[in-house]
Amino acid sequence: MTATSLTPGGRFVISLDFELHWGVRARRSVSAYRANLLGVRDAVPAMLALFREYDVHVTWATVGMLFYENKRSLMEELPERLPCFADRRLSSYSELDEIGDDEHEDPYHYAPSLVLRILSEQAHEIGSHTFSHYFCLEAGADVASFRDDLEAARRASSRFGVLPRTLVFPGNQIAPAYAEAAAANGMRVYRGTESAWLYRPTARGEQTMLRRGLRLLDAYVTVTSHNTYDARDVIDGDRVNVPASRFLRPYIPSLAALESLRAWRIRTDLEHAAKRDLVYHLWWHPHNFGVYLNENLAMLRRVLRTFAQLRERYGMRSVTMGELADEIGDVKT
Repeated sequence: MTATSLTPGGRFVISLDFELHWGVRARRSVSAYRANLLGVRDAVPAMLALFREYDVHVTWATVGMLFYENKRSLMEELPERLPCFADRRLSSYSELDEIGDDEHEDPYHYAPSLVLRILSEQAHEIGSHTFSHYFCLEAGADVASFRDDLEAARRASSRFGVLPRTLVFPGNQIAPAYAEAAAANGMRVYRGTESAWLYRPTARGEQTMLRRGLRLLDAYVTVTSHNTYDARDVIDGDRVNVPASRFLRPYIPSLAALESLRAWRIRTDLEHAAKRDLVYHLWWHPHNFGVYLNENLAMLRRVLRTFAQLRERYGMRSVTMGELADEIGDVKT
């Protein structure tokens, strides 16, 4: 793949890990996380309105199981090979007996109505978050079942006329063999991690308190760099790696006094990217906005207002992961 010349200006990328309970089931029950999960029903339309107001393009990396209208159609399209994780709780397939029949009965595991809302906004991209929220670095994961999982994800999204070419690895568990398998399935664009050691891909058991604590601190003060990069550096063989720059952490009441610092951290990152024609990639989960919605939307508005100012001053542009890939290498499905 040969990189094309880029027009001047920084790039602002947003990707969202749209997963509902499939993404948190290994550590939180529906009853324990109900408010956040139900809150997604208000958060998604509210975020879409803000994105429209500021003309921002977003990649929505969506778990394949969310596309189905009912349990019958979901069960008919399961992958041929299922993962055999050593920790059975990590497999979404182990929960299928417990989910409800459709989105009305079970708004925690189905979301076709929300997918349609997203698709109604022409600026956005539907990417993949695998079919089952597949963890690639956990004991028992294997490339064969991962490949089948991605094929199921493509079948699921094709119900809405979508063939995703971008992938966000669940838990940011990225490994070369799995990235190759994704590329073979048409998903040649993926979200990598920040370069600092505390963000590097690991299995869940290796996420130490030190790493977690430093990542939290990094949201408010400069622990790592701005995590911006030159768009021309994201080509990875025949793939495109669009690394994350910052996780937009949700509002925490006990840390409310530090909200100005959290906004400052992102603002300085964006300014650094805009002034130097670099890429800045922000990400989060819709369920992060499920509670304290007003406070989280207020922070998002501050971020988008900063971007709008930088667009006016320096020509910064909002692009999806796929649009960035098109700019640098004309990646096709």
